[in-house]
Amino acid sequence: MNDTELHQLLTQIRDWARELGFQQLTVSDLDMQDYADHLDDWLARGDHGEMEYMARHRDLRVKPAELHPGSLRALCVRMDYSLLEDQSLKPVLDRENAYISRYARGRDYHKLIRKRLQQLATRISEHIGEFGYRAFVDSAPVMERALAEKSGMGWIGKNTMLLNKKAGSWFFLGELFTDLPLPVDPPDSAHCGSCSACLDICPTQAFRGPNQLDARRCISYLTIELQGSIPQELRPMIGNRVFGCDDCQLICPWNKFTHLSKETDFAPRHGLDNSSLATLFSWTEQEFLDRTAGSAIRRTGYEGWLRNIAVGLGNAPSTIPVIEALKSRVNHESPLVREHVQWALHQHQPQPQPQPQE
Repeated sequence: MNDTELHQLLTQIRDWARELGFQQLTVSDLDMQDYADHLDDWLARGDHGEMEYMARHRDLRVKPAELHPGSLRALCVRMDYSLLEDQSLKPVLDRENAYISRYARGRDYHKLIRKRLQQLATRISEHIGEFGYRAFVDSAPVMERALAEKSGMGWIGKNTMLLNKKAGSWFFLGELFTDLPLPVDPPDSAHCGSCSACLDICPTQAFRGPNQLDARRCISYLTIELQGSIPQELRPMIGNRVFGCDDCQLICPWNKFTHLSKETDFAPRHGLDNSSLATLFSWTEQEFLDRTAGSAIRRTGYEGWLRNIAVGLGNAPSTIPVIEALKSRVNHESPLVREHVQWALHQHQPQPQPQPQE
């Protein structure tokens, strides 16, 4: 194809992407060298915690073309997922109810976006014939935010999220690597300015500075990726957040431009947007498996689910339902769960008052 034909093809691809439910499609080359130093510094500090796969696949992150030999471009897609206009922090202040990150309340986005990317590839092949491609949806060592930033979809903000001037940050990303030499899009510039709202509001102060996240203090890491015991000094800061954390997005001024999603798969299921901690803590393992089928919450496992909710209950008001819920798991078969339940019960014991000095 000549340049004119490639530009025409890209216009057609963008039209197909919109028809398939993507709000934006941009094109990047696969040179990630400008992001290598930042990644290496992050790994050297140990800020990735127990996510050893981040270091194990370092070279593939920096040289993404090796994930699919022959690839020249990444088609980066954006799919908005927020169903709420409200940017209020009230849900994380309601200590009797559980807070679950917005992205995880509905069906798992991975399968949906991967299916749509496959449909996009099919439309391209029907138009031009066979071509080389591979779809990625947070499923391989791909620096998707870097690719999206490089292709002008937005900029990586101080909270390490990708921000878009017209859409905020409530969206999922996916990539279609291809051997088509499509024209690349120019990068956008950063527009955070002097704002530090996301850094200041972080409950655990997980940011060392702008765009420097210590995952070991991040609530999303602690409630999803961490396999063992949550450090005791961080537990009171977690509040009622039992799966992920959205504070740095809820406070971001750019999210006033959020577009509401029309995808029914992203709608909350099983009351995950408005359930008490005690109710979720009462789920049996089978209920957990049934109600999180096709959900990102499965990643934490039932034991991790109970561990997280125990911490939330420890931070909740000392009501009868809260105390009874904790007592119901005090002899749980998992040492991890028992330890967090014991900690939580201790938080509800009367604290000794200082004696007045004579």
